[in-house]
Formats: sequence, structure tokens, C-alpha cells
Amino acid sequence: MSNETVDTAEALEVWIDQDLCTGDGICVQYAPEVFELDIDGLAYVKDAADELVQTPGATVPVPLPLLRDVVDSARECPGECIHVRRAADRVEVYGPDAP
Repeated sequence: MSNETVDTAEALEVWIDQDLCTGDGICVQYAPEVFELDIDGLAYVKDAADELVQTPGATVPVPLPLLRDVVDSARECPGECIHVRRAADRVEVYGPDAP
């Protein structure tokens, strides 16, 4: 994972790979406004209306005030399933596929 700081003026989006999710809920502890565990025991991202987005690979914008919490979620996730990428070019900046 990258140790560089992301330019916080840049629009970022986040998604979870449920195939790798271990259901530990660490992401929910860090950023409950963005992540939630569903009845299947897996974590999902939530949209601006607080609804779970369950389409595989679906992303939601990372709210700027929650950027650090979302990044910490990606770093601490035992399943390495949280992906944070730039919305403009879809390049992962935090998560298992980050340079």
C-alpha cells in the first residue's frame, strides 16, 4: 500500500471486494458513515442516502471529512478488500492494488 498522502482536493471513491471480505467490521468501526455490515456478514459501502450499494464493484464517493477514516479502514482491513481510487482516472491510491 502507498504511504504517500493523497491530495485531499482530489475526488476519491471507495469500493469493497466482497469476495475477500472477512466480515471483521473494522471498516465500520472507522467509518460507519461509509461502510456497513449486511445480514450476510460482509461489509458494503453506503451511498449519500445511507443505502447499501450491493452491486459488485460499485463505488461511492469518499466524503472529504472522512478521508482519513476511509484510508485507515483500507490499511487495517484484514481481508485487504477495501479499494480507494481517484475518481478521475480510477487509479487505486490506497488498498491492495495501490502502487
